[in-house]
Amino acid sequence: MRRLVIRPGAIGDFILSLPSIQSLRTGYLEVWVPSPVVPLVRFADRVRSIASTGLDLAGVADPPARLLDELRGFDSIVSWYGANRPEFRDLFHSLNLPCAFYPALPPEASAVHATDFYLDQVRDLCEAAGDAIPRIHCEVEREDFAVIHPFSGSARKNWPLEKFRQLAHGLERNMHVHWCAGPDDPPLPGAVRIDDLYELARWLARARLYIGNDSGITHLAAAAGTPVLALFGPTDPARWAPRGPNVRVLRWRP
Repeated sequence: MRRLVIRPGAIGDFILSLPSIQSLRTGYLEVWVPSPVVPLVRFADRVRSIASTGLDLAGVADPPARLLDELRGFDSIVSWYGANRPEFRDLFHSLNLPCAFYPALPPEASAVHATDFYLDQVRDLCEAAGDAIPRIHCEVEREDFAVIHPFSGSARKNWPLEKFRQLAHGLERNMHVHWCAGPDDPPLPGAVRIDDLYELARWLARARLYIGNDSGITHLAAAAGTPVLALFGPTDPARWAPRGPNVRVLRWRP
């Protein structure tokens, strides 16, 4: 069976959906995702950025004939993309494409962890679902340093920077501390910035400890197997906490 999986979303959303995407493996698996997370998809036969496919034109303008031919070449399409766009879904149905659409985010009222939510969505399509722990395999040796990433996609989720500085001061009595920042994060002198997410995962996997907010990079560190201390404020860790045997979550009050 030739299967296509289309998964939009931010870094953290993608990583939490990794177990569900991996459980959809068939004889041939192709995955379309946002450009930044393309390097993290290392289990598919082919991976492409959504932007490179022309999919964003579907249901808005006439999609490229090449795109339609490609979509018709799949026996199964699983899409978290376009679930809230009726014109997009109508186009797929009019073409008789074998597509199942799923909401890309759990309902606000849901008490289920996001990874379990995504796995439950596709369980009927999987021959054998794996465990509900996102994993990104990185063959590296652990080293004696800590990483602190004090940012996230929303300022309201960030523990105060000064408190991170105090924490770093204490850690530096026992190990070297590296600060980490993403390409869209505020300036942070001396911070390590690695744009390729798989290379960032490999670097994080070398760390003895990672500390960060509810962010995509925190999920990346956990998936890479790094011991993680995740600091949650307004978001609910019961739904959004990173998962893994080496993850601990503390919640601070805004």
